[in-house]
Amino acid sequence: MRLTAEHEMFRSTVARIVDTEINPYVDEWERTGIFPAHDLFPKLAEAGLFGLEYDPEYGGQGADATFTVLMAEELGRSRSFGVPMAIAVQTDMATPALHRFGSDELKRRFLVPAIRGEQVAAVAVTEPDAGSDVAAIRTRAARDGDEWVIDGTKTFITNGTQADWICVLARTAPGPGYSGMSQIIVPTDSPGFGISRKLDKLGNRASDTAELAFMTCRVPVANTVGEIGRGFQQQMAQFQPERLIGSALAVGQCTWALEETIAYVRDRHVFGEPLAANPHVQYKLAELSAEVEMLRQFVYTTADSAAAGHDVTRFATIAKLKAGRLVRRIADECLQLFGGLGYMEENWTARYFRDSRLLSIGGGADEVMLRVLARVDGIAIEPRRDEGSSHG
Repeated sequence: MRLTAEHEMFRSTVARIVDTEINPYVDEWERTGIFPAHDLFPKLAEAGLFGLEYDPEYGGQGADATFTVLMAEELGRSRSFGVPMAIAVQTDMATPALHRFGSDELKRRFLVPAIRGEQVAAVAVTEPDAGSDVAAIRTRAARDGDEWVIDGTKTFITNGTQADWICVLARTAPGPGYSGMSQIIVPTDSPGFGISRKLDKLGNRASDTAELAFMTCRVPVANTVGEIGRGFQQQMAQFQPERLIGSALAVGQCTWALEETIAYVRDRHVFGEPLAANPHVQYKLAELSAEVEMLRQFVYTTADSAAAGHDVTRFATIAKLKAGRLVRRIADECLQLFGGLGYMEENWTARYFRDSRLLSIGGGADEVMLRVLARVDGIAIEPRRDEGSSHG
């Protein structure tokens, strides 16, 4: 990926936002288990971080995926994984299908204020009995005249307690499997919508995650995104930017962790000399640095391909698989090099270790990524059952 002066200027803008609007408040947000999305998002929008690849007619920037991955890489240098993940839900998980398939009216009602940061968005796919297996969802939307009547439960919904609207995947026609699903925009002030509970997570604690209930929840049929009955296919397409931005976030997270650890081992003296003087430590960190660079360049290549209009399903899946595993490995290796200090909550390594575990689960678990690759590469012979997400 060839970085232009415009790319570098944008990267600097995102880095400034992280340093001034996120990092100073992360510890407080971690303690309270939530960050103020309605306060932060307008600031991000003003800096041009929302709607990067969206049509300027709706407030978007008209850029491409190369800018998205640079934004994510810098957001990944935040001291908390939770806030960047919540931002990514707004930019690349809850809104892509609306932008690509939604009607002009829907986009003006919901996408425009989301791009402005005035409204918080979430995506609701996962259910208590249907996570990666999206074809197994049970939430139903029955048509009653010009309204959908929605009944069901969604869980693990990032931004769930703060969202102004949610892109919900529901069954709108009888039958098993992936047929007969639709994506529906549900404003959270709709009759019959409720937040069952805020979930208590192992990591990513600065972002709010909720279980949602739809109890005879009524919304207009006009809130359907795209064609009725095509929701599964639209959601599958929406997973690709989700996986790409998740991988780019991991690049920033891994880079920052290595920088902090390298600085520590150079200053930390053991047996009368810096820990960095130990060849084993040098080689371990050099190898990890090389693997992060390989991931970075692969993510950049995927972004270039996406910007050129190519199908990046395979690339995004590979990136997501490798990113999830690498960020976990770096969390473990860096904590080990910090020793007892690394195990203390007062050090960044403890939070990083907890936060790093999610990427191999959310957005489709590692095993789902392997299943997708087996199918795409012509290895699998079982009947097609598609992949899913755990951010909503």
